[in-house]
Amino acid sequence: MNSKNILFKNFKVIKKTSNTKKLLNRLLKEDNEIIHSLDRNYSDSYSKKRLSKYKNYKNIRIIGMGGSSLGTRAIYSFLNHKIKKKLTFFDNLQANRKRDNKKHLNLIVSKSGNTLETIVNSNIYINKIDKNIFITENKKNYLNMLANKLKSEIVHHNNYIGGRYSVLSEVGMLPADLMGLKPNHFRQFNSLIKNKNFLNNLIQNVTASIYFLKNKKINSVILNYDEKAQNLFNWYQQLIAESLGKKGKGLLPVISVLPKDNHSVMQLYLDGFKNNFFTFFYTHERKSLKINNNKILLSQKSLKDRSLSEVIYAQKKATENVFSKKKIPFRSFEVLNRDEKTLGELFCFFILETILIGKSLNLNPYDQPAVELIKVETKRILT
Repeated sequence: MNSKNILFKNFKVIKKTSNTKKLLNRLLKEDNEIIHSLDRNYSDSYSKKRLSKYKNYKNIRIIGMGGSSLGTRAIYSFLNHKIKKKLTFFDNLQANRKRDNKKHLNLIVSKSGNTLETIVNSNIYINKIDKNIFITENKKNYLNMLANKLKSEIVHHNNYIGGRYSVLSEVGMLPADLMGLKPNHFRQFNSLIKNKNFLNNLIQNVTASIYFLKNKKINSVILNYDEKAQNLFNWYQQLIAESLGKKGKGLLPVISVLPKDNHSVMQLYLDGFKNNFFTFFYTHERKSLKINNNKILLSQKSLKDRSLSEVIYAQKKATENVFSKKKIPFRSFEVLNRDEKTLGELFCFFILETILIGKSLNLNPYDQPAVELIKVETKRILT
C-alpha cells in the first residue's frame, strides 16, 4: 500500500480528488492534538521511569469502554505473538462474570472519568491487593477521586483527544509499553506524510467513499480473513460509526468473518441489494498449519502440500476475482509483516480517512452528541 509492510489495492472508482486534497492540506496544518498523537514527537503524559515498576506484572486488566479499550484490544490481538503477558478486558457489563482473588495490575480508563460502566466494573473487580493505574482527564471526576482514595497512579488523558482517536496517545501506548512493545514504532505519521503513495491512496480512498455515499452505497463491509485483526475492525467500527453517524448521514460498518461467511452472507453480498462497498483484509502468515497429505483423498489432490494460509489466500483471491467480474466495488489490504509499524500505519490511515470523510460531509468528526442522550436517561432511571 504505502510501505513495504502492506500491499494496497484501492477502489477502481476514479473521481476528481481536488477537494479532498484541499481538506487534507488544511488538516495537516491544523494545531490538532489527534494528529499530534500520531507523530513520533508526541509527548506522553506518563513517565517511563515510573512505569517500569509495573512491568513485572504478568496479569493485566483493562477496565474501560469503547475507545478506552478497543485500541488496546486491537494491539493485543494483532501482535499477540510478541506479547508474553495476559490481558483481560472489562469492556461491557456482564452479570455472570466471576471475580477472582489473584493479584492484578488494573488499568482503569475513561476520558471523562464518569463513564457508568467503567465505574461499576471498577467497583466490582478491583481488589485490595491490586495495583491500579487510572487514565483520565485532569479534572474533578469520579475516577480521579477514586484513584486518590486508593492512592493509585494517575495518568492524565489528553483533554483534546476523544476515546476512539486515542489509540496512539497514552490510552493505547501505555498498555503497549506494559506489553513489551515499542510505542515509537507505532507512530508512523512523520514518514507517512512524506510518502506520495500513502497520500495518493488516502485521497483517492476518501474521494471514492464520498462517491459511494452520494450513490446510496452506505454499508462499508469488512471482509476479514485475519482472525487476529478482528479487534482492529471492532475499533474501526466505532471510529467510523461514532464519527460519521450524524445529521442523517454516515456509513454502517459491517464486519464479516471470512472464509466462514462464504457459507452465510456472501450470497447476499454477491447477488443481493447493491448498497455495499467492501474492504478485503488479509495477513500473510510466516507459520501456518500444513495439510496432512496421507489423509487427503484423490478427489481433493489439489490440497496436497498446501498450508492453511495458502487455502485461505486462494479463497480471498477467488472472491476478489468474482467481485471484479460482478463490478462490486472493493479495496484490498494485504499485510506482509505483522509488527508495530504495520499496525501504526493502519491506525494512521483509518484515522485520517475518517476525519477527511467527516469534513467532506460537513460533519464534526470529533463529537458524539446522540449517545449522551442515553447516558442522561440512564442516570434519570437509576436516580
